[in-house]
Amino acid sequence: MTRFAPLPSPENSDGHARRTGVEVEFGGLSEIAAADVIAKHLGGRVVSVGGHDRRVEDSRIGGIDVYLDTALREKLANWPRLLDAGRELAREAVPVEIVTEPLDRDGRLALDDARKALREAGATGSRAGVVFGFGVHLNVEIVSDAAQDVVRPLMAYALVEDWLRLAAPINEARRVLPFTDPYPTSFVRRLVALGPEAGLAPVIDIYLEETPTRNRGLDMLPVFAHLDPDRVAAAITGATSARPAFHFRLPDCRIDESDWSLDLPWRQWRTVERVAADGDLLGTLATRWEAAHGAVTLFRGAWGEEAGAILAARGIETP
Repeated sequence: MTRFAPLPSPENSDGHARRTGVEVEFGGLSEIAAADVIAKHLGGRVVSVGGHDRRVEDSRIGGIDVYLDTALREKLANWPRLLDAGRELAREAVPVEIVTEPLDRDGRLALDDARKALREAGATGSRAGVVFGFGVHLNVEIVSDAAQDVVRPLMAYALVEDWLRLAAPINEARRVLPFTDPYPTSFVRRLVALGPEAGLAPVIDIYLEETPTRNRGLDMLPVFAHLDPDRVAAAITGATSARPAFHFRLPDCRIDESDWSLDLPWRQWRTVERVAADGDLLGTLATRWEAAHGAVTLFRGAWGEEAGAILAARGIETP
């Protein structure tokens, strides 16, 4: 199977290839060690950006940030000694994270090759410990600011999310922690009622009313902040980084497993866009979702199984 196969709409509205920023969380290596491995395999030079944080500059895929992904960063920013102490205590459960610039397919392939080097150097994934809720985040550039290019992928994800979670179960720690909570049924119900041709304003409104948090498998707040910053700022406490990209944060990181690669989360997202691009399939899923959900949803797995059967009948198998 081709790694990082093209999305149904591979180019943006300007005719350029859509790019994807990648964030990978893992344990087993310090920031310094991880940065050294990356520079060895992707070129560039490692520079210190404060404390243990590192940045690989001028690599073959651009700049790459490497740091400990912990809330202590913001809370203890003015207390460097406490921050350093907190880092050491947190290392067993809090991942090191690498964050790339938006990458084209060649860049994603190169990063995936560096992923192998990190594994060989001792990087560990989400299944290596009971508290390791490590994930992979994809920041997939939207096709355009037009409503259909944002609403349809959002609706597709909302309708197949239970299937994605069933087909590729996430680590127990990530299910317990709130970072990738599923969309509430009340939100999906209102989204389906609006339909795939809905305008951006009403969709943003119900999103902000029903799920005003970054902690979702598909975090739409960055793209909504890009499209309508005033509307988001009025509803959300604290700054939200705005970017014209879907923030897909559901997949686990299994970097230490030899049969896993970054292509797996890519295939999961590609499935979402395949559904979004098929109006008939999207409509079928919406109709069947409404039929399967009464006033109260007690077991989401039943819809996950039904959605999987619908997709399989259309030739879309488990990613």
